[in-house]
Amino acid sequence: MNIKLHTPKTLKAGSGMASLKQFLLSLFATSVSIALTFGTAAIIDYHAKQKSKREIVMMVTYDMYNSLKSIEKADSLIRQSMDVQLQIAEDTTQYNTLRFRLASIPLSDDYTETTERIFSSSIETINTVGNVLFTENVAKFYQIRRTYKTQVCDSLVNGITRDNPFHTVKSALDFDYTDYALLSNRILKDMKHLYALCKHMMDIADEEVEAYRKEREQIERSMTDEDENSDSLFNEIIEQRRKINELKEQLK
Repeated sequence: MNIKLHTPKTLKAGSGMASLKQFLLSLFATSVSIALTFGTAAIIDYHAKQKSKREIVMMVTYDMYNSLKSIEKADSLIRQSMDVQLQIAEDTTQYNTLRFRLASIPLSDDYTETTERIFSSSIETINTVGNVLFTENVAKFYQIRRTYKTQVCDSLVNGITRDNPFHTVKSALDFDYTDYALLSNRILKDMKHLYALCKHMMDIADEEVEAYRKEREQIERSMTDEDENSDSLFNEIIEQRRKINELKEQLK
């Protein structure tokens, strides 16, 4: 009697290898899928962080640029005042004409501290930048800027306001700008050095700062235009209401 034994399909020659191969291919496909999913997310996250970092760095660099322009203006005004004193000393008959240039020095800080507060108060902002040395140099820059405001700008304006030193030729020549001019020059050099260092550390070219400046100015101009349009509409509404009230009075 012939007896036939049926071998299970899973035990037939080659079927085990086929299943293993299919399993490995499935595992590989799953691994690739996971890697692509998380890898793509990581890449997107990385580029988002890099973009945020660049935006913060450019914002701070632009603020440093504006601060330097403001302080350069103040420094120039101090030197101009000394030039005026020299002109008066050389020819006292020019006193009545030139003394007003001594008494009206606009040494005000025309920069804002908004960017400094954002940068200094947010640990998340500092972490996004991810450069400790850059952060320290920016902090030094802002500290020196405050020194300039208090020890040069405020001190000089307070001295002029308090002493009113330009009411005679003698008092106009007695007022000493020397210490202010020397301190202004030294602080300005330190701030320019820190500004250049920060740009170098973050690989920022002057052209990028200029492009960022133009972009910011364009945004500010568009906001100004919107405000003017809003004011115009407001005035139009008020004028319509006024006319309605006048016509109401005529109907009585």
